[in-house]
Amino acid sequence: MEEVEAIVKEVIEAEGATSMKDMGKVMKAAKEKIGAASDGRTINEAVKKMLG
Repeated sequence: MEEVEAIVKEVIEAEGATSMKDMGKVMKAAKEKIGAASDGRTINEAVKKMLG
C-alpha cells in the first residue's frame, strides 16, 4: 500500500489535482503507472485518502 500511495501522490502532483472532482483523472493515470501490480480498489482508497 505504501508503494501505491507514493505513486498516487506523484500522480496527484503531476495532474495538479486538488479535490475529489479530480479523482477520475488521478485514478486513470495511477492505473497506467501501477499497471497490474495493484487492484483498482487499493488505488481508489489511496486517492480518497489523499484528496478527501
